[in-house]
Amino acid sequence: MRYLYVGATSELDGEADREALTMVRERMAEEFSRPVRELELPGIEFAFDAGRGQFGSIPVLEMLARACPADALKLLAITGRDLFIPVLTFVYGQAQLGGRVGVMSLARLRQEFYGLPPSREVFLDRTSKEALHEAGHMFGLVHCADRGCAMALATNIRQIDLKRAMFCASCAAQLRRRPKE
Repeated sequence: MRYLYVGATSELDGEADREALTMVRERMAEEFSRPVRELELPGIEFAFDAGRGQFGSIPVLEMLARACPADALKLLAITGRDLFIPVLTFVYGQAQLGGRVGVMSLARLRQEFYGLPPSREVFLDRTSKEALHEAGHMFGLVHCADRGCAMALATNIRQIDLKRAMFCASCAAQLRRRPKE
């Protein structure tokens, strides 16, 4: 049997982070009808870019590809670090399209990042949407034109907030048509 893995990088801590991890694991098992295993991952300090003050998601994906367990169907890593790719100011996450690994950041999903009071409900809702989005990419889904679909492109937090924490009918149908791995 192949498993979905959801792993936390070592810098995650605190009650909100633990709750988010638990929620993502449960949501992934429910959405993809696969058992989910936990995986402890190292920190991503090696991916720090001092000039940007952020962490490169590409080196993180490369590390995840090496760390991915043999029995993993997919591995989604969750970090608290702010991620970027060279051509964008930031990314909420990145995944191999149709591949085995992806990473998502909790940093910009928190209300505090925007100078607002913390909100557990908003944080968990955003986390669920972005976990589904990155997992969707790993399962071969591309960005969706339905702005309410979890697979819609989001370049700012308002766009994430407008999404639903679920796939639209078209994306869900594409997932159902995929051969079982």
